[in-house]
Amino acid sequence: MNILIIGSGGREHALAWKMAKSHQCDQLFIAPGNPGTASIGTNLPIATTDFEGLQKAVLEHQIGMIVVGPEDPLVKGIFDFFANNPLTQHINVIGPSAQAAQLEGSKAFSKHFMQRHQIPTASYAEFTADNYEEGVQYLRQHSLPIVLKADGLAAGKGVIIAQTTQEALESFDEMILQKQFGEASAKVVVEQFLTGIEVSVFALTDGKNYQIIGHAKDYKRIGEGDQGLNTGGMGCVTPVPFMDDAFMQKVEKTIIQPTIEGIAKEGLVYKGFVFFGLMNQNGTPYVIEYNCRLGDPETEVILPRLQTDLVSLLAAADNGTLEDVNIEYHTASFATVMTVSGGYPGEYKKGYAITGIQEAQALPQTLVFQAGTGFQNDEIVTQGGRVITVTAAGNDLQSAVNTAQKGCDLIQFTDKYFRKDIGYEFA
Repeated sequence: MNILIIGSGGREHALAWKMAKSHQCDQLFIAPGNPGTASIGTNLPIATTDFEGLQKAVLEHQIGMIVVGPEDPLVKGIFDFFANNPLTQHINVIGPSAQAAQLEGSKAFSKHFMQRHQIPTASYAEFTADNYEEGVQYLRQHSLPIVLKADGLAAGKGVIIAQTTQEALESFDEMILQKQFGEASAKVVVEQFLTGIEVSVFALTDGKNYQIIGHAKDYKRIGEGDQGLNTGGMGCVTPVPFMDDAFMQKVEKTIIQPTIEGIAKEGLVYKGFVFFGLMNQNGTPYVIEYNCRLGDPETEVILPRLQTDLVSLLAAADNGTLEDVNIEYHTASFATVMTVSGGYPGEYKKGYAITGIQEAQALPQTLVFQAGTGFQNDEIVTQGGRVITVTAAGNDLQSAVNTAQKGCDLIQFTDKYFRKDIGYEFA
């Protein structure tokens, strides 16, 4: 079978690495891909939301499976585009319909969904320009800290945790009246702040059945000790020590099962990954958010840990045999550490030459996944804020982290930065 992966980051490089290992994968294409994916399959210079261009490539290369990496094409209806076309409706597209993707595309939609199906989450209210003054009064009376979320997609930057009422009011003004995130913040969801440890669980569903394929602890803040601005993710570890059988049983019973049952009851067409962003509050899991695809950099640790053939797993989601699949994991611990451009998540420069990739890959039990990289005269250069992630396995989390950090030391580019405390709570 010929397979197309849509996207260009570290997540897509990890997907390409994993899927290329399958005996069911004949030819692998990535659109648009990056220099890392180019070493595994064939990159196609097509934007992730250029559905017409993707359709042309799918027919030309006789693609049998499409795996959608980022959220934008999902929310914009890529599943529906291929499913509603007689020429492409036979293709196994891994991703939800546009309606189901609203679980990620709209914070308000997902909150209403959780309310309808009694799924534990923070209490909330939602506001627009029409009831702006009501929102101001709500913020003035709310306990602190308080969470403000742009309703729509804001590239991971639409969440503010306000420590003071003044900060909350200023953020509220910027989001709704100043249109800080454009249409994404035309509606703002205001949430109760949950304390605890943030973790992620990943499942694959066919809309009725599901399989858990991994979990991870992500580190979003730019600074060590979880200080500073939020990023797309600075590193990850798996398995998480406190996510034992007892905790995971709670997650399944109170969150995953009612979510999948809710998807089925509401007739949402959903064949793909579900990312459960959770808060572990004193041993009780609450949903912070749903994503309708794999996370980044979580993918870079959960796929190396997953022993089950991923292509077979995705085929099972299409042919009705998902509940019969046996999920197996490596016994090792895995850590991934992200190298980023100086200045990220603010302004940063691009085009710096990158060296040391092969040296990092030569370390024992180590993988290098490229995220924000590009080609410049056949040379690999920096092209994004998050540049390269190094994933390593070890007998325990600390040894995995140590090896991943050695890999980050070997990779060189101007103004490189990475956190040296990934997994610090479990050391």
